[in-house]
Amino acid sequence: MARLGFSVYPGHSTPEQDIAYIRMAGKYGFEHVFTCLLSAGDKSKEELIRSFRIRIDAAHGEGMEVLLDVSPAVFERMGISYDRLDLFAKMHADGIRLDEGFDGAQTSVMTYNRQGLKIELNASTDMGYIENVMTHYPDRKKLVTCHNFYPQKYTGLSLSHFNVCNASIKKHGLTVAAFVSSAQKGAYGPWPVHEGLCTLEMHRGLPLDFQVRHLFAAGGVDDILIANAYASEEELKACADVNPSVLTFGLMLEKELTNTEQAVLDFAQGHVVRGDMSEYMLRSTWPRLTFAKESIPAANTRDLVRGDVVILNDGYSRYKGELHIVLKNMPNDGRKNVIGRLPEYEKVLLDYAAPWKPFAFVQCR
Repeated sequence: MARLGFSVYPGHSTPEQDIAYIRMAGKYGFEHVFTCLLSAGDKSKEELIRSFRIRIDAAHGEGMEVLLDVSPAVFERMGISYDRLDLFAKMHADGIRLDEGFDGAQTSVMTYNRQGLKIELNASTDMGYIENVMTHYPDRKKLVTCHNFYPQKYTGLSLSHFNVCNASIKKHGLTVAAFVSSAQKGAYGPWPVHEGLCTLEMHRGLPLDFQVRHLFAAGGVDDILIANAYASEEELKACADVNPSVLTFGLMLEKELTNTEQAVLDFAQGHVVRGDMSEYMLRSTWPRLTFAKESIPAANTRDLVRGDVVILNDGYSRYKGELHIVLKNMPNDGRKNVIGRLPEYEKVLLDYAAPWKPFAFVQCR
């Protein structure tokens, strides 16, 4: 089952701030926490253990799993060996993410650690490294993967590279996590760059819930983590409300809806793409049965462009009440009410439509 997660950065916050955020996220069912030892500063080993443990214990109190981002430099600075991971157990961590620099044999050995820690690999670069790890017979039950996030504009992954990486990883039966970015003013990450913290460059600057809806639609991702802190409570709720199994479009209304049009849009039984899918539209035909006896007067019957959402009006007789999402531009003969449209960035979700696919709408914020 897909999980949502978030990040905290003890080197840049107080325990009270992080614990409050952890509890708020717990209220909305978030289950995975990312945190970072790379940016934890120059505290002593004992101070770091205390600092991270108090946050991790709070997360465990909410039923969450916590993984720490580490590197060979962290191991050297803290006197850690790849075959002795006791320090992370003292922090009460559930696993470590290997940012860079470990070879395949060392990584495989780490998956057999006596502390039961998960070992997370970088999913964004060098598939040869993951292949190498797999040739050393790691304990697959303890091996997971997670993409990078990219603080600098224009450096995030392309969707095509992201999909290639995920497909390669899934061949080995490993889980994949990826990052999305809050739009909250003042949200920060581990480094002093504040241009968003997403995995996919195409997500930068877009609403957080859209990023989540897109990753669920694209598939191949098991966990979705908010990389920067702190997301707003409104953002957390919007993400939690997303159903991973339903293709959900953000809709901008273009007219005031009648009661019947609103009921069609919110169709209680759920919209489903008709099985004999047209190249011109996604058709939800079941509402026409429910609303056959209701009146839907003609209104806003302009010509149609890709991404328009329409409801067939009284002029269409037995088809009245159908809801369509337009895939190709076409003329409107007056029998289709344009109730709204998908913003440009939302139109990528149309690529994931398929016969019998359930779909729904949320109002764009």
